[in-house]
Amino acid sequence: MDMHNARDTGAARVEDPWHDALASGWGEPDDTDSAARRARPPAAREVYTEVHGSAAFQEVRRRYRRFVFPAAAAFLLWYLAYVVAATTAPGLMARPVVGTLNVAMVAGLGQFATTFLLTWAYARHARLRRDRVALELRWVTQEMMRGRGR
Repeated sequence: MDMHNARDTGAARVEDPWHDALASGWGEPDDTDSAARRARPPAAREVYTEVHGSAAFQEVRRRYRRFVFPAAAAFLLWYLAYVVAATTAPGLMARPVVGTLNVAMVAGLGQFATTFLLTWAYARHARLRRDRVALELRWVTQEMMRGRGR
């Protein structure tokens, strides 16, 4: 058995189980006889280019960006403010809040709380504003890949 690396040839082998043509069902046997063969579905590039240009896909991207960019910027500013305050204002950060709990500890715990809150907000936003449209797009894309939709 000749074992060669796909990296050596510069291309993936056809028997590769992760090859997208085989994963999409094109390499599977057809239940029809050879005279009435089904037409080959359109190439993935054509389908995804068409979906990428659709209004529904652009709407999903717009909703994603409208949430992620401001949220990421706000979290990054909050994190940098914590780091800058810790390095430039050690007196402020060492100020006690309650007992031995100081400003630095409260801000550090606030970082964790903010991370969990942001994760929850992202999941909620995705569920309420993007998932349904994205699932419909996925269905349309799969139908187009099978040659049934347009």
